[in-house]
Amino acid sequence: MTIDDLKTRGLILFECISGSRSYGTDLPTSDTDIKGVFVLPEADFYGLNYVEQVSNPSNDVVYYELKRFVELLLRNNPNLLEMLNVPPDCVLVRHPVIDLIRSETFLSKLCQATFAGYAMAQIKKARGLNKKILNPVELQRKDVLDFCYVTHAQGSIPVKDWLSGRGWQQEHCGLVNVPHIKNLYALFYDDSKGELALKGILRKENSEDVALSSVPEGMEPVAYLSFNKDGYSSYCRDYREYWEWVEKRNEERYENTLQHGKNYDAKNMMHTIRLLDMAEEIATQKRVIVHRPNREFLLQIRRGDFTYEELLAMAEEKVRRAEELFAQSDLPDQPDFATVNDLLVRMRREIYEKRGS
Repeated sequence: MTIDDLKTRGLILFECISGSRSYGTDLPTSDTDIKGVFVLPEADFYGLNYVEQVSNPSNDVVYYELKRFVELLLRNNPNLLEMLNVPPDCVLVRHPVIDLIRSETFLSKLCQATFAGYAMAQIKKARGLNKKILNPVELQRKDVLDFCYVTHAQGSIPVKDWLSGRGWQQEHCGLVNVPHIKNLYALFYDDSKGELALKGILRKENSEDVALSSVPEGMEPVAYLSFNKDGYSSYCRDYREYWEWVEKRNEERYENTLQHGKNYDAKNMMHTIRLLDMAEEIATQKRVIVHRPNREFLLQIRRGDFTYEELLAMAEEKVRRAEELFAQSDLPDQPDFATVNDLLVRMRREIYEKRGS
């Protein structure tokens, strides 16, 4: 099932412009996001060909099958609740059966978790981006030796410096576990450069751990080596995450982040504040206001007019307020499953009866 199939077979029940253009926060360079609802042909729905979602490769055009759409509304999914409430000029297709779906049937205290909770996830994402921007990881990957240290006087020095100072090679070293002490090794050196067949500190260039050797009985260690294995594991994780982020990041948004000089994803933080404002409106007004009345303020955030710390403090205060407002609200704890189930059955029957007539 493709988007063309949905259109040519007349399966689309609802289609709208979503995202920044529906919020009123779009810029001339903004993409146009499309979301919609479709209904499967009756045979596909009852048979084995159920498809819950159809999208384009970039995922900025997404259609949900009617059942999936209602399931997500039942969970108070922000994107789906927004679809029901986009401004009239953003609606492209609307089948009469969609009028049966009303926001008030679905709005509940779950919105505290879905709107405010999602906003908190965006805050964590912003913090992660802030960390990546302020602490870039060098492309040249460190190896195990960079996390190995040799005892020296009253302290320690990096093993690479220690070997270099003696003109020694790591390949002619051998390590033996020191009993009862984690990641500490007695270090031996083969002056004959081969006779003892020591394994080296690393067995091969890309080793993920130090190598252990067998040494002749009575041979004295030349030093003791500590391998910061936890530090190496943490570095490997950070290295992988950083360069995966570099590969996948939106370069235009990243350059914007650098240009405004505040070291945070301004678009991300704008949507964080927007979601928290919408959560407050749901708790107090029992409605989803998609087109934002504070457009200029949100665009100030997007321009980078605030510091990272100011926005975090603002967001955390809004989260606290949302918790208080939802606690006081008379919204139901969750939508009524039986009511929603009956609604879905009614809609599907109505659609299939009309198509069959």
